[in-house]
Amino acid sequence: MDGQATQQPQGAQQRRRNRIFIVNLTDPVFRGLHRGHRKHPDDFEAVLSRAKAAGVESQIITGGSLSESRAAIKLAKEHGLYATIGCHPTRSSELKKQPEGQYIRSLDKFISENLTGPGRCLAVGECGLDYDRLFFSGKEDQKKAFRAQLALAKKYHLPLFLHSRAAHLDFIALLIEAEMHENGGQAVGGRGGVAHSFTGTIEEMEELVGMGYYISVNGCSMKTEEQLEMVKRIPLDKLLLETDAPWCSLTGGHASKEHLTLLPSHLRNLYAPLNRQPDRWEEGKAVKGRNEPCAIGLVAFVVARLKGISLNEVAEYAWRNTIACFGLHELEAEEGTSTTVQSTSTV
Repeated sequence: MDGQATQQPQGAQQRRRNRIFIVNLTDPVFRGLHRGHRKHPDDFEAVLSRAKAAGVESQIITGGSLSESRAAIKLAKEHGLYATIGCHPTRSSELKKQPEGQYIRSLDKFISENLTGPGRCLAVGECGLDYDRLFFSGKEDQKKAFRAQLALAKKYHLPLFLHSRAAHLDFIALLIEAEMHENGGQAVGGRGGVAHSFTGTIEEMEELVGMGYYISVNGCSMKTEEQLEMVKRIPLDKLLLETDAPWCSLTGGHASKEHLTLLPSHLRNLYAPLNRQPDRWEEGKAVKGRNEPCAIGLVAFVVARLKGISLNEVAEYAWRNTIACFGLHELEAEEGTSTTVQSTSTV
């Protein structure tokens, strides 16, 4: 490390957490299905076991459509996890396949039914704008779906799980239109939220932070030197970490590689376990090309290097921010009994 933080959260020296973060656990690749073809047995439980070995104590399962949100909540209830409910911008065209307003009414009802208890909904989303993939859903369809979900976030006082790709100006304009641009929209019932898998510029990051939102990073956020500089400048009190598994792995062609070469072997075994190609699967090994929750430690390690602080400190900040962003205050009561080591705290 190049330096040490001038101030660190209480408890940072005692333990390193990989407590909770957002992941796409409903993706069929975690069940052995790759592009619609079975390549290996269902190894979902092994994925969860590797995550726990790396210190991941809970996860927030992403809902990217109405059907996916239902699957996410079901999985969350079965495994004692959490979930989000929403419609990803690339799925926005699904709204037109039902009578006017029915899709959003269904999301609304489903959120209202899952606000409390095990497996509850913690956020509205994944929602936002994605102009990189307009072949899935056009701009107007995306804007309509985003507006509706901004309204749901205010109605239920839930944070937003946000997605923005090549659409920053329109993205910001819609947040302003919904009055969600000051303190995360607290004055109108909003609870802020997080811009997930952030790949924007320094200026875009700073604008969102100034509006009261957290910034979450993963492998896709650290592909270039410019992105590394952006990550370095994210305020520690606004930083969240994620894997976005099974996507957004940190790969050898990314600018983050030079930092990962310094990862100690005992951490590498936890965060980047041995893997095999999908069609050469071996029990007890990960799957090559499929990002996993346990890899969150790699993200945290690179961030720690960029920030010039310890892995413990990055973990503690991300853990505190996760609790604050998603209102997971029940987890604070468990801190005194935590013995987790060699792990990180994430979204």
